[in-house]
Amino acid sequence: MRATASILHLDLDAFFAAVEQRDKPSLRGKPVIVGGTGGRGVVSTASYEARKFGVGSAMSGREARARCPHAAFLSGRFHAYRETSKLVMQALRDLSPLVEPLSLDEAFVDLAAAGLDDLDVATVTEVGTELRRRVHEVTGGLTATVGIASSKFLAKVASELDKPDGMTVVPPGSELELLRPMDVKVIPGVGPATRERLRRAGIHTIAELELVSEDELVSLLGQAQGHGLWRLARAQDSRPVVAEREAKSISVEGTYDADLNDRKLMAGLLTRQAKEVGTRMRKNGFSGRTVSIKVRLHDFTTLSRSSTLSSPTDDGTTIARIARALLGDLDTTGGVRLLGVGVSGLADWVQEDLFGDAPDEEEVEVTLPEPPRRSWPPGADVVHDEMGPGWVWGSGSGVVTVRFETAETPPGPVRSFRMDDPALHRWEPPPEE
Repeated sequence: MRATASILHLDLDAFFAAVEQRDKPSLRGKPVIVGGTGGRGVVSTASYEARKFGVGSAMSGREARARCPHAAFLSGRFHAYRETSKLVMQALRDLSPLVEPLSLDEAFVDLAAAGLDDLDVATVTEVGTELRRRVHEVTGGLTATVGIASSKFLAKVASELDKPDGMTVVPPGSELELLRPMDVKVIPGVGPATRERLRRAGIHTIAELELVSEDELVSLLGQAQGHGLWRLARAQDSRPVVAEREAKSISVEGTYDADLNDRKLMAGLLTRQAKEVGTRMRKNGFSGRTVSIKVRLHDFTTLSRSSTLSSPTDDGTTIARIARALLGDLDTTGGVRLLGVGVSGLADWVQEDLFGDAPDEEEVEVTLPEPPRRSWPPGADVVHDEMGPGWVWGSGSGVVTVRFETAETPPGPVRSFRMDDPALHRWEPPPEE
């Protein structure tokens, strides 16, 4: 923990949904839910208008529709989210060279590296206010909530206190006063299972957690988590803001034009990706211990699984075998739009005989299904030869309905077309360099 409030945490408010509302004027001020479009879908982000009805992230699409049936359910547009995130991260780097992105919509910033005249509370408060104004400007109207404190832990906690579009600065010396009344769930790593174990021990608030000895917490929660919670309950967090990291993983992934349903095809694709990962690792002199897969379902839900070996490997056959086993634990009903394999826990050595002489596997033939001629997910960008740009309002029974508007126009007209209308086209961003 620092002597100054010099670590800033920025969190974009309801990011995916806010981008959709920005780009779709007719949805501004209305409930918007990104994800959860399929029967087995899961909500990725809900706008604040939808949250008033009890809709939240990770809720099933079915429950979200029951709570807020009049919301706009959209499939999501990663290209728009990535481009907006780049603008925000650049604004943060313009402030300080030490920026640590956590995801597309949040990051830590080290204000001690920002070249400020001082780090008094008044100064960092002014900086936070200006940063929020700048984010609003570069993103075309999105809002962010900021927390500023003496540690990463406190800055992240502070950024949750005045949502949306707010800011909380924690003056040095007041950290414990802020934390003590809070529920233990605000501490990173305290999920439902840990919270339940603490509840059974009579621990509900950080003030109650602070009274428990370190040995008692280790006995209750184990070595790593027990020591960590004991320190955080006392606001002890000295983690630095890390702008650049060495490569922590090597991965390969692919997004597919048509949803995949054939498990043998998925296994073949993972095998091919795993062998490419192995080739890259050997080329760069790396090996790794943890094999992970990433699976994005048809409804925008992203799943991941991993397995850690006792020693590192760079063998594509071994990586593929583990990746296929991990896939077997996942429910891919409804189709898969993205598959990926990665290896982390990188090292610069390999224990050659760890797996013995594994037999070579036959090359799996991979033939992707033909993409559908037209795909019209809700919210997707389209262009009509005469009407211009718009987005998919909905589709079914051979008809697609489009709202013609952009971020720069007023709410536009709604028109319906045959799904195979040659004048209507899906708009896709140009491939990244």
